[in-house]
Amino acid sequence: MRALVVVGLLAVVALVFVVVAVVRDSQGGVASAESCPDGWPLADVTLREPKDVKVNVYNATDETGLAGTVADDFRYRKFQVKKVDDAKKRVDDVAVLRFGPKGVGSAHLLRAYFLNNAKQEYDAKRKDDTVDVVLGNGFQQLATTTEVNQSLGDLGSPEAPPGSCPMPVDDK
Repeated sequence: MRALVVVGLLAVVALVFVVVAVVRDSQGGVASAESCPDGWPLADVTLREPKDVKVNVYNATDETGLAGTVADDFRYRKFQVKKVDDAKKRVDDVAVLRFGPKGVGSAHLLRAYFLNNAKQEYDAKRKDDTVDVVLGNGFQQLATTTEVNQSLGDLGSPEAPPGSCPMPVDDK
């Protein structure tokens, strides 16, 4: 008889926790495409796998051949490398990630490969889903798989940049 009372009490406590969790759900105020102001682009905030990420790699350092070496490293990690070239201007940062609304999730993943030390440059007018990776003088190497996974945990989920709204799941 005591076992039934204990099981019944546990069921009631579990039900109370579920009701409290549903009532206090903090995702009710999350922006959606319906509440997006006119003219704001929809940002694809889906975290991509490396095989689905397109990158252009540019060398903005004095080190000859750096873009090719890093592009090979990205290819080895299953990224789709589109262009490899030298940048027109030198960069002192570790790297600069340039992307548009369709590349938000991809850029988020790439941030982890630079241990969140890459500067981000979001361009709302950009139409493609490719991310430009501009290697700067502060660059030493891409992060290891373990470091990338830890960095992704620290970064959390991708978020829509200011001036954009998250793309609904059905539109992808």
